[in-house]
Amino acid sequence: VQLVESGGGLVETGGSLKLSCKASEFTYSTYCMAWFRQAPGQARERIATLNTRGGITYSASVKGRFTIPEDNAKHILYLQMDNLKPEDTAMYYCAARTDSWYCPELERYYSWGEGTQVTVSS
Repeated sequence: VQLVESGGGLVETGGSLKLSCKASEFTYSTYCMAWFRQAPGQARERIATLNTRGGITYSASVKGRFTIPEDNAKHILYLQMDNLKPEDTAMYYCAARTDSWYCPELERYYSWGEGTQVTVSS
């Protein structure tokens, strides 16, 4: 499955952005989709996941500020980001695995998008 992210940009501290991850095709009955981010010089960080068990998780760094809306459009995964901080500045990626509902930290995601840049000014 091919993934394409969009919605990134430049925003001031405290602002909001809504990222989208469009999947080329998604007829799988079992999957995990996740949002990651990576700042320059830092490791890629998993920040949110959604799986076919109905589970949604968030990392401690974004919990309470970022959400995966329940009304995701068909074949599109969103990430609503509110109260953005300068430390949220990073390239944001979505990823998917379709062989399991389990969402690992980083490994075993077989599809990745190219990413969308989010920059938060102080």
